[in-house]
Amino acid sequence: MKKATSVSNYIKGAPKETQSKLKELRKIIKAAAPRAEERISYGMPYYGYKGRLAYFAYAKKHIGLYAMPPTVERFEKELKAYRTSKATIQFPLTKKLPTALIKKLIKFGVKRNEEKN
Repeated sequence: MKKATSVSNYIKGAPKETQSKLKELRKIIKAAAPRAEERISYGMPYYGYKGRLAYFAYAKKHIGLYAMPPTVERFEKELKAYRTSKATIQFPLTKKLPTALIKKLIKFGVKRNEEKN
């Protein structure tokens, strides 16, 4: 795959069957953090507002949302249905994206960053 220069390019470079979910995730993040900066960082979509908020990337069977610690730890109970690590949440491509939960994660990041600055 050619290196993406924008989030739109990144999504267009994804497999056709994954593109709609990536567009949906992008829309959810932008709705939860409308003032966030959007760009490509480390080869994937990045969102920042007064610091890092989140990244996302597609894989063969899931979309990874990379939320800054302690987000995953803070929402451990709500994330039980998903594979997680310290800063990663895997959303299977076979399931609907949990819109309300993703908004909650991003808004938590916005609030955390505002409190730090």
